[in-house]
Amino acid sequence: MDSLRVGRSIRALRIRQDLRQADLAGLAGLSRTQVARIERGELQRIPLGDLGLVVTALRADLDLRVRWHGEGLDRLLDAAHAALVERLVALLGGLGWECAVEVSFNVAGERGSIDVLAWHAPTATLLVVEVKTVVPDAQGTLSAHDRKARLGRTIARARGWDPAVVARLLVVADGATSRRRVSELALTFDSAYPARSWAVPRWLKAPTGPLAGLLFLSYGRAAVSRRTVTGRQRVRRPIGSRAGS
Repeated sequence: MDSLRVGRSIRALRIRQDLRQADLAGLAGLSRTQVARIERGELQRIPLGDLGLVVTALRADLDLRVRWHGEGLDRLLDAAHAALVERLVALLGGLGWECAVEVSFNVAGERGSIDVLAWHAPTATLLVVEVKTVVPDAQGTLSAHDRKARLGRTIARARGWDPAVVARLLVVADGATSRRRVSELALTFDSAYPARSWAVPRWLKAPTGPLAGLLFLSYGRAAVSRRTVTGRQRVRRPIGSRAGS
């Protein structure tokens, strides 16, 4: 991240909006000193959350990117998501659900893709699943998931399924960070996905009525990392071998 450019950008936006540093500090809920440090590009000791507050106060977006081995990071992220989806599909399949992965749709101009669309024929229940390897931006995820669930019946009928019930499930890769993030946003997630822990697996075994649930699921990170290593690999010589032999 170019700290100086970030600082200059924030200063330019503040001036463009005819705000003083004190005004921006008030909007962001920070001290004027903190805003001044950010504008000078002194970001080493600035919490990322503070930077986000300032950018949001300016009605702008903060876009941070991590790069590694060219496209290696994209492959790593894709592999982690694929592994989590695979784990979920195996779980649902064992409970009698028919699953479709990466279901693209275009309904009255509304386009998108559903990570996992699952069908439980005995109860005519459709499950619209969002799969996340990290706890996502809550509002963006909720609105997208609601939209997909709203279109669920239409999407399902195109596959020959006629659901009596449409349910929603958010699946998140299990881990301390994910659980802490959900806890920090407890009011939002509790309202959107009230079903948790034992209630979700019990419902998946025998779906009765609608569900709005959140499920933490492990998927084996070590295996994903081994499959997606890129770049040069050091080759170790077998013990006991000699140079030139």
